[in-house]
Amino acid sequence: MTKKLLLLIITILHLEGYSQITFEKGYIIDNSDQKIECLIKNIDWIFNPVNLEYKISEDSEPIYADIKLIKEFEIFNNSKFVRKTVKIDLSNENISNLSINKYPEFVEKTLFLRVLIEGVSNLYQYESNGLSRFFYTKNNSEQIEQLIYKNYYVANNANNTVATNNQFKQQLWMDLKCEAIELKTVEKLEYNKKSLLKFFEKYYECTNPGSLNVEEKKEKKDLFNLTIRPRINNSSFSVQNLLVPSSTVDFNNELDFGFGVEAEFIFPFNKNKWAFAIEPTYQSFSSEESLYSDYIGGTKLIVNVDYSSIEVPLSLRHYFFFNKSSKLFINASYVLDFSFNSSISFKSPDNFTYDNLKLKSNGNFALGIGYKFEDKYSMEMRYQFDRDMLPLSANYVWDAKYNAISVIFGYTLF
Repeated sequence: MTKKLLLLIITILHLEGYSQITFEKGYIIDNSDQKIECLIKNIDWIFNPVNLEYKISEDSEPIYADIKLIKEFEIFNNSKFVRKTVKIDLSNENISNLSINKYPEFVEKTLFLRVLIEGVSNLYQYESNGLSRFFYTKNNSEQIEQLIYKNYYVANNANNTVATNNQFKQQLWMDLKCEAIELKTVEKLEYNKKSLLKFFEKYYECTNPGSLNVEEKKEKKDLFNLTIRPRINNSSFSVQNLLVPSSTVDFNNELDFGFGVEAEFIFPFNKNKWAFAIEPTYQSFSSEESLYSDYIGGTKLIVNVDYSSIEVPLSLRHYFFFNKSSKLFINASYVLDFSFNSSISFKSPDNFTYDNLKLKSNGNFALGIGYKFEDKYSMEMRYQFDRDMLPLSANYVWDAKYNAISVIFGYTLF
């Protein structure tokens, strides 16, 4: 069953390159300044791209072009990028690797900059692997400058303290003056997209009303879902004596029920295909088997398992969209497990107890595949790999494993 599930997931991932390609209307401008209306592959970039794919028509083959060939491109009602050669400060922003230099350390780079605002003065953004930089122009100038913001270490006798170069506030105050913008407004600015957009919009309202061209506002994405998730579990449990391997009990598969509540957080990039989910779930397993054990001279033992826990799967999820109302998804999960009032007992037929072991489970991994309809109804099949139920201890000579295949039904509340 596990191999079949893995094979199915691998097959779906292989098909991703075919089923998930979305080409949307836009244009490119090439090095000869020719503007070509086309269809551009929209992967909802979280980082600024260095290349793109486009098609001249629906039926034509995709054309691959890197930054050397394209001066500008836009996906209508979505995003626009322009190729610019700029001086950019690439100083490390990781707190453990900050520079002791207060001033930006510029290097010259040719980049695709995301256009946030266009007009008399423009605002651009560059994002790449933890690096966030903003650029601007002023008064119809072609010269693009970076808005300077940098954290750095200041050495003192005791230890290094972190200081910040907020020169971007001075740049905006000096270069984008307006009677409606007070110094205290600039002083409160933060070095992020939301804060800088708000400032530029205020500047245009004051200086050039009606002339502002802002990056198209995307339709608000539903980035959080809360779903109730009842399930049917087909669970198995095995117990083995480590000193006497022949003393092994395999419990028959048991059907039982569980109930969970899932909080799903969808990442706001790559067309909402990726999500993280946390799902506290109650489950239980109870069974009884007989064992003729060499452990105690071949005497018959009645082995009882009584296991209840709260599982907390932490899942990375990927969606595959068929259309607006229908999508497939796969999960890879690490399952935390908190057992309570759980034990394995070994008794003789006359109820004499030989062993009574308290279960204390470890976490385990799980894979799942599911389907969601209308962002409301869902069904998932999930396989859990072996979970160690008796972590090695000097007091235990028994080993116990638990695994389960679950069919999970979901109803999304919001």
